[in-house]
Amino acid sequence: MGNPVVHWELNSTKAPELQAFYADVFGWGIDSDNPMDYGMVQTQAEGGINGGIGPVEEGEDQDWITFYIGVDDLNAYLNKVGEKGGSTLVPPTEIPGGLTFALFLDPGGNRVGLVKN
Repeated sequence: MGNPVVHWELNSTKAPELQAFYADVFGWGIDSDNPMDYGMVQTQAEGGINGGIGPVEEGEDQDWITFYIGVDDLNAYLNKVGEKGGSTLVPPTEIPGGLTFALFLDPGGNRVGLVKN
């Protein structure tokens, strides 16, 4: 059985404006009341995947979109990624009180996330 996409995020130099845009256009509930100004998106629809809209990392000036794949073993999948020509961007990282994730670059240079199930 394959692994599902479990989350997505859009990171932007204009995160607050994009949070308002997507909320207004698609009727999404977006809660950015947190120290990171990261907008947790609830699409408020049946089916589909919720996500987030947040700022780019300090020092970056390019927007990006990432999707996250649910896996049972982050390190095992990062090893597979490396064997197939990708590279680890962020090693397994635990968000206090939240989830554990990692990021990699695929052979095309696309940023993809992993979330531990």
